[in-house]
Amino acid sequence: MLAGNFYTVTAQQQDAGQISTTIELNASHPIFGGHFPEQPVVPGVCMMQTITEVLATALQKPVKLQKATQMKFLTMIDPVKQPQVDVTVSYKEEAEGLWKVTASLKRDDKTFMKFQGLFN
Repeated sequence: MLAGNFYTVTAQQQDAGQISTTIELNASHPIFGGHFPEQPVVPGVCMMQTITEVLATALQKPVKLQKATQMKFLTMIDPVKQPQVDVTVSYKEEAEGLWKVTASLKRDDKTFMKFQGLFN
């Protein structure tokens, strides 16, 4: 899990079928020593794991990615220049235990990542 170490949740709001979370990135996390020294960038796999963790919080159970139908990385996240990121996850049960998810990582007018896919 990345929560509590790689990032900290600073705000969260949940409505039916959607959860909006603001996270604060830990710019001193060891992962940035290798990704990349002198120019830290949040790895795509960490963005995807963050979406997974936010969804699991909303559903109050562990979830696993089954299929990514769209995963677009639009802008890099430098944790020093952009320490806070807003994560929005919309979800709808397609079949028993199968969730259709649309998510984004943004801050103000910058969109870092867009995702659509299925979790169970």
